[in-house]
Amino acid sequence: MRSHPEAPVETPEGLLARLAAAGIEVRNVGHKAVFTVAEAESVRGGMPGAHSKNLFLAPAKGDGPYALAVLEAERKVSVNALARAAGWGKVTMGSAEALAATLGVTPGSVTPFGLVNAPPGSVRVALDAALAEAPGLAWFHPLVNTASTGIRPADLLRFLEGLGHEVAILKLEP
Repeated sequence: MRSHPEAPVETPEGLLARLAAAGIEVRNVGHKAVFTVAEAESVRGGMPGAHSKNLFLAPAKGDGPYALAVLEAERKVSVNALARAAGWGKVTMGSAEALAATLGVTPGSVTPFGLVNAPPGSVRVALDAALAEAPGLAWFHPLVNTASTGIRPADLLRFLEGLGHEVAILKLEP
């Protein structure tokens, strides 16, 4: 598995500036640190829209790219069923070290915005159709778990594609 320690690690402020420079409007809300979907529920007041949970995954065998699953917060799916749906083969949770080296974030802060730190093609990305098709804003951490950033799903896809990351949209069973 490849890691990219030479890649610059973007800051939350730098990320927000990059989004603004791309003409993408976002709404950023600071809050206490949250590490789980259950903890995040307590800070969602004033953040209407779709909320997410994000899984950083590694191939179970051999060398290969990491994967990022961006799911609707309440989505219940086994990791390997998700991997099969995405065409990834068997996966396991990625290590904290690989997460930091690849996306530049720590556990509890996993986010599609971390792809600003990953070279194009180095991470396979799957976005839950429930988020991709959500009306209004979808919420993700801006590289830290002490804030949430709301972005229109189409703008998120445009931003990630502009970074060189192909995003597969997954229609998962409810």
